[in-house]
Amino acid sequence: MSDLDFFAATGSLTLADVAAAAGIALPEGADPEYRLTGAAPLESAGPHHLAYMDNARYGEALTATRAGACLVSPRFAARCPAGTVALVTRDPYRAYAALLGRLHPDAMRPGSQFGGRSIAPGAHVHPDARLEEGVTVDPGAVIGPGVEIGSGSVIGPNAVIGPGVRIGRDCAIGAGTTLSHALVGNRVILHPGARLGQDGFGFAMGATHLKVPQIGRVIVQDDVEIGANTTIDRGASRDTVIGEGTKIDNLVQIAHNVVIGRHCVIVSGVGISGSTTLEDYVVLGGQVGVVGHLRIGRGAQIAGSSNVNRDVPPGSRWGGTPAKPVRAWFRELTTLARLAERSGKDPEKDPAPDAA
Repeated sequence: MSDLDFFAATGSLTLADVAAAAGIALPEGADPEYRLTGAAPLESAGPHHLAYMDNARYGEALTATRAGACLVSPRFAARCPAGTVALVTRDPYRAYAALLGRLHPDAMRPGSQFGGRSIAPGAHVHPDARLEEGVTVDPGAVIGPGVEIGSGSVIGPNAVIGPGVRIGRDCAIGAGTTLSHALVGNRVILHPGARLGQDGFGFAMGATHLKVPQIGRVIVQDDVEIGANTTIDRGASRDTVIGEGTKIDNLVQIAHNVVIGRHCVIVSGVGISGSTTLEDYVVLGGQVGVVGHLRIGRGAQIAGSSNVNRDVPPGSRWGGTPAKPVRAWFRELTTLARLAERSGKDPEKDPAPDAA
């Protein structure tokens, strides 16, 4: 079986190109025309590869690398071997990400799974749908009446786009995705199996539970990325909103009427209950649970596996169950660990100090 490379580099970069893109100066003696044809980890990089290093754990790998050039923070620059050009930057990982996108543009967003560039045979597009020139629709996709899709967008196989949904330009809608009652901005990525716009979970409780009609929408602003099998319910009486530039991982549940601000990061397994608001730049670690009708302030960070049951102030760092400021949480964990250690001792063999 041949060794298939799914993301072969589509071009190359000179050291001058790399330096210009990263906003840094080349070290004295470096050849600005030296060409890099790809990127690789420190351990496997060769003379024409770009690598990066920003973690002390990889110090030995850096000293042994054969990479042609390495993006490296100032504290590690002296550890680059003689054959590797040290490209010193304060944020090697961010610079590497930008350059990797130039070397491998096909990895920046999902493309057609059928290799097509138009409406494929086997796709079902309603005659009342309006698709701009340059939209790709893979086999098995269903696009309902009144749908509008902007140029450069790709609709994956077996995706279902419900009536009246609007999708902006240069979006990628993954295989098996479903959208209803949704307005989606430009450059949005929905990975396979994402579900947007289904009913929120709303019932008037009683001897029999009366379903509450969910008449809102899902609004997804520009440059949002939503992971595989994530679900975002439409609003009950007002819209569910995902703010510009927010990144949402796989297997996240976002309930009705939730408002998420700009440039938030939500890691896998998170559940956000109805009518909660996340202000801009909030970070929720994996498996965080947030109860309903709360506000998490701008720039707040919640540690993984925490449960948030009250409002969180802007700029704070919380963790635990129930979540609290991290210093209080750490003190609590330390106290519990000490109590557990004491209770586990055999008083016959290891008496307490005051029993001596």
